[in-house]
Amino acid sequence: MVKIYFNNKPLFITDQITKELEEYLRHEDTVFIDEFNIHTVKAMVHEMELPKIHAGVFLHEDVDAVLKSFKKKFVLIKAAGGLIHTEDDHLLLIFRRGKWDLPKGKLEENEDMEICAVREAKEETALVKVEIEKPLCITYHTYHENGKHILKESHWYLMKADKQPNLIPQLEEDIEKCEWVPVDQLAPYMENTHASILDVVDAGVKALHETKNV
Repeated sequence: MVKIYFNNKPLFITDQITKELEEYLRHEDTVFIDEFNIHTVKAMVHEMELPKIHAGVFLHEDVDAVLKSFKKKFVLIKAAGGLIHTEDDHLLLIFRRGKWDLPKGKLEENEDMEICAVREAKEETALVKVEIEKPLCITYHTYHENGKHILKESHWYLMKADKQPNLIPQLEEDIEKCEWVPVDQLAPYMENTHASILDVVDAGVKALHETKNV
């Protein structure tokens, strides 16, 4: 299953209806499509842009093919970033454009995803040393910019760093502050973030718990 966020509203591309999706489908403001062609893909994009729509579910056996078709409807931008943790279970959050966020940025030409993720983490926070531990997930969200409808594909990694105290937010990227937050104190921060970032944090915290329980 793949999620694409339209203004924090999820579109689920799936090959099966899970219990989670059953809950969404009970609401009349959820769009459901189970026929795959260029017209239904275009229709779903249009529906997801409507203010009254809460979510979308696109059911088809070939999720990859449907996702590929959706990508053709947008200008695709690839990015990479990380959920950075310390040995004592603090996570590094940044405050950008009024929301709590995670370090990430656009992939440069011929750049490797992991190199991009580490580079962006260092540039946006002034971290001296950060190491990738494992891939976490890929998120998708759409936005409009300069008359273009953009789909951002962000590749996320679980990273580890020492709790460097002298962090410096990258002001030219509209980052106001960087903050180390204990995992058990995340809740108030997650009330003011993007839906896709919630997914990354959930995946990262789960991965951390699994590591400690091994």
